[in-house]
Amino acid sequence: MGSVNRYDNLNLPLLQDSAPNSPDQKNQFVEDHEKDLKTRVWMESKKLWHIVGPSVFSRLTSYSMLVVTQAFAGHLGDLELASISIANNVIVGFNFGLLLGMASALETLCGQAFGAKRYDMLGMYMQRSWIVLFLCCILLLPLYVYAAPILKLLGQPEKVAEQSGLVAVWFIPLHFSFAFQCTLQRFLQSQLKTGVLAWVSLVALVIHVFISWLFVYKFELGVVGAAVALDVSWWVLVFGLLGYTVCGGCPQTWTGFSLQAFSGLWDFFRLSAASGVMLCLENWYYRILILVAGNLENATITVNALSVCMSINGWEMMIPLAFFAGTGVRVANELGAGNGKAAKLATKVAVVQSTIIGIFFCALIMIFHDKFALIFSSSKDVLEAVDKLSHLLAITILLNSVQPVLSGVAVGSGWQSWVAYINLGCYYLIGVPVGILMGWVFHLGVEGIWGGMIFGGTAVQTAILAIITIQSNWDKEAKKATMHVEKWSTLGQHNQS
Repeated sequence: MGSVNRYDNLNLPLLQDSAPNSPDQKNQFVEDHEKDLKTRVWMESKKLWHIVGPSVFSRLTSYSMLVVTQAFAGHLGDLELASISIANNVIVGFNFGLLLGMASALETLCGQAFGAKRYDMLGMYMQRSWIVLFLCCILLLPLYVYAAPILKLLGQPEKVAEQSGLVAVWFIPLHFSFAFQCTLQRFLQSQLKTGVLAWVSLVALVIHVFISWLFVYKFELGVVGAAVALDVSWWVLVFGLLGYTVCGGCPQTWTGFSLQAFSGLWDFFRLSAASGVMLCLENWYYRILILVAGNLENATITVNALSVCMSINGWEMMIPLAFFAGTGVRVANELGAGNGKAAKLATKVAVVQSTIIGIFFCALIMIFHDKFALIFSSSKDVLEAVDKLSHLLAITILLNSVQPVLSGVAVGSGWQSWVAYINLGCYYLIGVPVGILMGWVFHLGVEGIWGGMIFGGTAVQTAILAIITIQSNWDKEAKKATMHVEKWSTLGQHNQS
C-alpha cells in the first residue's frame, strides 16, 4: 500500500505551489511576493544606512568646519566674508573637487575588492592613492601662491582679490590634508567602518569651534586666524583617521607600509584622473557661478548672497553626498561579489530615499526663505539678496538629491571615464552658456545665470544618468567587476616582476 500511495503522487502537478489557479492561491502568491520585496528593501535599507547614517554625520560635521569659518569671518565684516568665501569656494573648492574626484577611484577599487573578499588589496590601493594625490597637491600649489592675480584676471574686485589671495596662502596646509583625508575616508567606507568617521569628525568640529574663537577673538588674528584654525582642525581629522587605521582598527586590510605601493602608479594615476575629471566637473560647476557674479553690479553683496546660498546648499549636500558614498560602496560591494540584482536593488533604494529627503529640505528652504541667511550675516542688503535667490536654492537642493546618487552608481560600477564626458557636455557646453545667455543677453542678472545653469546643465545631466542607470545590464556589470578585481590584483605583482 505504501508503494502504491507513493506512485499515486506522480499524478499531482509538479508546479502546483508556483502556479496558483484559485483566487485565494493567487492572493497568497502576491502577498508572499510583496512580503519578500518588502524584506529585501528593508534589508538593503539597513545596509545602506549603516554607511549613509555615519557618513551624513561625518560630512555634516566636516563641512560645518567650513561654515563655522565663514560665520566667524562674516561677523568681522563684508570684505572678510567675501575673501573667505572666494578663497574657500573658488581656490580651495577648485582643488578639492579634483582631489576628491581622484580619490573616488579608491572607492571603486576598494569597494569591489572588499566585495570579492580580497582584503589584502585595500591597504595597497590606499597607499598608491596617497602617492598620486600628494604629487597632485604639489602640482596645484601655484593656484594658492598666485591666487590674488588669478582672481583679478577673472574679474574680481581688487580689494576682494588681494584679501582672498592672502587667505589662500594660509590655506596651503589645508590643501595638503585633502590628499590623506579623502583617501582615508574612502578606505574606511568601503569596508563599512563608518562609525569612526563620525566620531573623529565630531572631535575635529568641537576643536575647530574652540580654536576659531581663540584665534579670531582672543588673539585677534582676524581672517588669517580663521584660516589657520581650519588648517589645524582638518589635520586633527586626518591624524584621527590615520591613527585608527594604522593602530589596529583595520587588521585585515592594513598590513603596514610597503614599497609595492610605488608599483603600478601610472595605471593607478590614469584611473584616478578619470575619476577626478568626472567629479571635479560637478564640483566646479557652481564655483563658476560665484566667479561670474563678481563681474555683476554691486559685486560684494551679490557674491556674499551667493556664498550664503552655496554654503546652505553645500551643507545640505552632505546628505546626498553620503548617499553618493553609500550607493557607491553598496554597488561596488555587490558587483565585486558577482551579485548584479542586489546592485540594482541598492540603486533603487538609494535614489528613492535620497529624493524623499531632498523634497523635505526643498520645502524647508521655501518656508524659511527670508530667515536662513541670518546664520551667516546680519547685513540687510545680503539678507534681501538671499531671499530673492531662495527659490533657486530650493530647486538646486531637489535636483542634487538625485544626481549624486546616480554618480555613486557610476563610481561603484567604474563608469567614471565616460560619465566625465557627460558632465563636460551638460555642464560646460550647455549649462554655462545658457546661464550666461539668461544673465547678460536677457538681463536677468544672477538669477538668470543660476537658473540657466540649473535647467540647462544639472537637470539634463541628471536625466541622462537616470536613463543610463535604468538601461544597465547589471549581470554584465557584475562580470566586468570580477574581471576588474583580478586585473588590479595582479597589476602590482606584474610590475614588481
